[in-house]
Amino acid sequence: MNSRSSAQDSNWTLVFVSWLIACVSTLGSLFFSEVMGFAPCVLCWYQRICMYPLVLMLPAALFPFDRSVVRYALPLSLLGALIAIFHLLLVAGYIPESIKPCVQGIPCSEVQIEWFGFVTIPLLSGLSFLAISALLFLVHRRSSK
Repeated sequence: MNSRSSAQDSNWTLVFVSWLIACVSTLGSLFFSEVMGFAPCVLCWYQRICMYPLVLMLPAALFPFDRSVVRYALPLSLLGALIAIFHLLLVAGYIPESIKPCVQGIPCSEVQIEWFGFVTIPLLSGLSFLAISALLFLVHRRSSK
C-alpha cells in the first residue's frame, strides 16, 4: 500500500469518526427533547441547525471519499462551536444578563442537566463541535500536503 492510499484511508477514518460524533450528538439532542421532555432554548436550536446537516454531509463524502467536504462541514462545525461556547459562558454567568438571546420561552441560562457537577448540555454540544472541528482540520492539513 502506498503512502497516498494510506493517507486517504486515514482521512476517510477521520471523516467517519466525525460523522459518528455528529450522529451521537443529534440522537442525544433528540433524546433530551423528545424523551426527557427538555424544551430546547434558542441557542440550542442554533446549535442543532449547525449539527443536524453534518449528519447528512459527512457520510455523503465517504462513498467515494471526497476531501472537499471539509470546505462545507468545517465552517458549520466551527460556527456551532462558537454558539456552544457562548451558551456555555452564558450558563456559567460570564455573559451579562443584558445580552441574553433568549427573551421568550425557555431561558438559555437554565441548567436542565448537570452530571458530575459540571457536565451540561452546552458543554456536551461544545465538546462535540470542537472534536468534529479538530478532526476535519486534520483532514484538511493532511489533504493539503
